[in-house]
Amino acid sequence: MNTARAYQICEDVMKHHSKTFYAAFSKLPEDGRLAVAATYAFCRRADDIVDEGDAPVESLAVFQKETERFFNGELPNDDPLWIALRDASDRFSFSPAPFFDMLKGQQMDLDERSFQTMEDVLDYSYHVAGTVGIMLLPILAPDQQDELWEGAVQLGNAMQITNILRDVGEDREKGRLYLPRDIMDKHGLAEAALKAGAINDAFVAVWEEMAQEAEKQYEEASKTFSLYPSHSRFPVMAAALFYRAILDEVRMNQYDVFTRRNVVSSSKKKEILSFIS
Repeated sequence: MNTARAYQICEDVMKHHSKTFYAAFSKLPEDGRLAVAATYAFCRRADDIVDEGDAPVESLAVFQKETERFFNGELPNDDPLWIALRDASDRFSFSPAPFFDMLKGQQMDLDERSFQTMEDVLDYSYHVAGTVGIMLLPILAPDQQDELWEGAVQLGNAMQITNILRDVGEDREKGRLYLPRDIMDKHGLAEAALKAGAINDAFVAVWEEMAQEAEKQYEEASKTFSLYPSHSRFPVMAAALFYRAILDEVRMNQYDVFTRRNVVSSSKKKEILSFIS
């Protein structure tokens, strides 16, 4: 398979699974846009192994080995993911560390890690999402990676907490709970009520306390946006604002994260883009 076709497959994966991510980064110069797609496809593959795979433990171990081979300079196989990622890595000099940290985060889900505090949630968020921000820095801001490292992690953390708050119902169906126990106890949210999908005062209080943490992380990350080169500043800002808007969608829908998936409409995204253009 040629590289162009491999990139197209990766871009199709990104467009299908995350319209928000695709919309934000589609305006990058072509080589950067395609490299983002290849990176996204790696993260999506790891996520799908854990969430959708028939034998996730074994499959994640195989994927870990393939990733090790890849960063040792080999092409593990002729999967379009590796073909595209090889070209992207050759162009942008990817660091292996965030890729392996991402796989550690996926292992946390397999280990059914419990979340006692917000610090636990932030640690998990770094591994599954903050790492994505670091992966993208060689593409988006190759000469400012050190200065942008913390902000990239903060933006990834904010997006992951947003995902957690949007997906409470879906995660419940998978037997997963990412809301910290101490915050649940603080507001008197019983796990039985959560499993029943009750939208009561306790649930709203827990949800809003976590949303405040997400918004704090968005605010801190936004302080670094001016450091991005002009061609990548707009996509990063768009991604942040698109994801942050999910929180307001949940609020407008009366915190119903159990019977509906809260998404930002195309018209709202256009409004956001016009605001930052």
